[in-house]
Amino acid sequence: MTDVEREKRAAAEAAAELIPDGATVGLGTGSTVAWMLPALAARKLSLRCVATSFATERIAHELGLPVESFDSLERIDVTIDGADQIDPAGWLIKGGGGAHVREKIVIAASARFIVILSSDKVVEELQPPVPLELLSYGLPATLRAVAPAAVREDFARSPDGNVIADHLGPVGDPGALAARLEAVPGVVGHGLFPPSLVTDVLVARGGEIEHLTPR
Repeated sequence: MTDVEREKRAAAEAAAELIPDGATVGLGTGSTVAWMLPALAARKLSLRCVATSFATERIAHELGLPVESFDSLERIDVTIDGADQIDPAGWLIKGGGGAHVREKIVIAASARFIVILSSDKVVEELQPPVPLELLSYGLPATLRAVAPAAVREDFARSPDGNVIADHLGPVGDPGALAARLEAVPGVVGHGLFPPSLVTDVLVARGGEIEHLTPR
């Protein structure tokens, strides 16, 4: 196991310990969440869960975590998910796995969002790419409007069948770029997550867990 994988596992296991019995839990997507799922299942809590991707749902079922339709849950107490990058202000880039729109919907509906990270994900300034989920209809026009951008290799699709692409230009002011992307009609969603969605940040650095407070 690499040092990065050890840190992912440590952050994931620390987050799993924060989930109270009886909670409704949003389960994120990605390599760090893959460490969190068995740690959460091992606690044998009474939970109701919603998954943000088919891969997470499958693994959760295999581990005995009860996954329900998002529509069946009246509330979500806490969501745990990783991120590709986090800056000092608490802006995140998410969506390496192409599930960022579902993740953002679940996180926005949650009372608490715990971000779990290895130390290499903490950056001074966000860097491209910024994941995009785009409608197929009018795709060339949408790509021109969000340029520079490119569809992912093998014409990747989101869990809801939309096209996954990446904005490749500099991020600069994350809020300004988010507003620019959101103004394009063919953009279903982007991978910039504002600090207002973030409640807790757990970063594993070597053998220690650091609790970050975005400034």
